[in-house]
Amino acid sequence: MLKSRFVSMASHEFRTPLSTILSSTELLEAYTTSEQQPKRDKHIRRVKSAVNSLNGILNDFLSLSKLEEGRISLQPEQVQPGELIEGAADEMRGLLRDGQHLQVDTSGLSEKPVLLDGKLLKNILYNLISNAIKYTPAGKDIFVRCRVADGELQVEVEDHGIGIPEEDQSHLFSRFFRAHNAENIQGTGLGLNIVRRYLTLMDGDISFQSTEGVGSTFRFFVPLQPFP
Repeated sequence: MLKSRFVSMASHEFRTPLSTILSSTELLEAYTTSEQQPKRDKHIRRVKSAVNSLNGILNDFLSLSKLEEGRISLQPEQVQPGELIEGAADEMRGLLRDGQHLQVDTSGLSEKPVLLDGKLLKNILYNLISNAIKYTPAGKDIFVRCRVADGELQVEVEDHGIGIPEEDQSHLFSRFFRAHNAENIQGTGLGLNIVRRYLTLMDGDISFQSTEGVGSTFRFFVPLQPFP
């Protein structure tokens, strides 16, 4: 079922980024003078964005396949949460649209290391931040706020994007689900399902608040153990 769904979705979702890559590379060949560098830069950005979209689709399916086959297990390691979150945010800044800023507040975090699966935490952050960027118009900022309280790492990702229609909210973590106001925006409908399953592995959870046309805030927590 998963493989047939992947083939069906790939044939649809891959078409747009592949067309973008083809058209932009063809145009790049035509811009040969130094005065045309801004046009080259524009199409290079389009190619990078399209490649990131393809990588996102493939990563979603690979992650889901591993989860369903039981091939993902916790790998706790010594982690400094502030450094990890700041690093993940820096990696995502290349996806920001014109006028968008990713504002990260880690002031509520201790510098003491903890035991945590850093890889899963990064994947959760990548998904939530990339969604916030994708569903937020140019010029609007995205906020990531973190703190440690009650023995938990608590993180929220806030955007001022398209929001989630109220009638769609109860289905949001279902596999392959897309809110009806997001159907024209590229995506697999797998990301939030994967995030919740990662958090379940980490004994954490996720919740959200959202208003259509106003924006969304996702909050998740994972329990922490001090590093001996």
